[in-house]
Amino acid sequence: MFIDFFQTLRRHGLKTSITEWLDLLSAMKTNLAFADVEQFYYLSRLILVKDESQYDKFDRAFSEYVDKVAKVDVTDKIPKDWLDNALKRNLSDEEKKKVKQLGSLDELMKTFHERLQEQQKRHQGGSKWIGTGGTSPFGAYGYHPGGIRIGQDGNRNRSAAKVWDKREFQDLDDEARLEQRGFQVALRKLRQFARTGAATELDLNGTIEATSKKGGLLDLKWQSERHNAVKIILLLDVGGSMDDYVYQCEQLFTALKNEFKHLELFYFHNCVYEGVWRENSRRREGQIPTEQLTQTYGEDYKLLFVGDATMGPYEIAYPGGSVEHWNEEPGEAWMNRLTRHFEKVAWLNPQPEDHWRYYMSVRMIHDLVGGRMYPLTLSGLERAMSAIR
Repeated sequence: MFIDFFQTLRRHGLKTSITEWLDLLSAMKTNLAFADVEQFYYLSRLILVKDESQYDKFDRAFSEYVDKVAKVDVTDKIPKDWLDNALKRNLSDEEKKKVKQLGSLDELMKTFHERLQEQQKRHQGGSKWIGTGGTSPFGAYGYHPGGIRIGQDGNRNRSAAKVWDKREFQDLDDEARLEQRGFQVALRKLRQFARTGAATELDLNGTIEATSKKGGLLDLKWQSERHNAVKIILLLDVGGSMDDYVYQCEQLFTALKNEFKHLELFYFHNCVYEGVWRENSRRREGQIPTEQLTQTYGEDYKLLFVGDATMGPYEIAYPGGSVEHWNEEPGEAWMNRLTRHFEKVAWLNPQPEDHWRYYMSVRMIHDLVGGRMYPLTLSGLERAMSAIR
């Protein structure tokens, strides 16, 4: 039973074991999910998926198996403006009765793919093309008794034969651009909890033990709150080509701030030189000597660079190479000082990894951090966290 589903999961890279598969079959036999695709989705994901980072793969495999359409994300193939909600049309009961279905699901899908090949522009209020506000079987915010809903925010008439929205966990794909939730998943690898500070949290186990020793007389015990004891210095490249990655960097910083109590943030541009800064609005008058980082923070801090490493090679290798000021020493000299002091170092690069080979500067920075440069994807961030544990 469901052998095709098992094979589809494995084909999409999910390492579902036979034991987990038998657990799903046992759950199905007890009617934990009966005649309901959504219940089956959540039940099978609960049993078969070991890690959140695999949710997107599961979504694609599930779509291929249940919807009988292989590896297609239709919303990526349809221009966004075709589905913009410019018109919500409310039909009378008589008008709704005149709208006819296209027949079987196979006929509906066949016609849909024909429309995709033929349509060249946005349509609104019609009865044939992919669009909005009409009686076409394909689109959003209109009415059809058995069409395909694409890109609509929520239900309206609850009559769609198929709902084709974006995958729920696309941001948790191993190689997808990360959102904050994806960052938090990856940062879990760098958790080392310790209890510090005032005893303000109830120690339940201690309270139970102490109370039992006193014959049931309540004896409350308190303990310090648990925090992630890992200490991180974040050096973040800003300006220039990094403007394209501002959103990703903001999401990363928010995730780091929520995850680590001991987080120190400093900015630099392109390459680290003799000065870094905490506030971009005061980058000139508020610079902090880079040497102060090695004097202030101990070797137990982990050093995390974030930057695309895209610059002229002379900015790294020569005195005076900085594009903003005259640097007495080359950037590589400061990079070497930092990597010698901080044993645990990693560089996160938001630029796609297959682009790195086109830039000499990326290769140079890659070598300066001892090959510990990783892409800013879920799998890349997980590898970086493993490297600096």
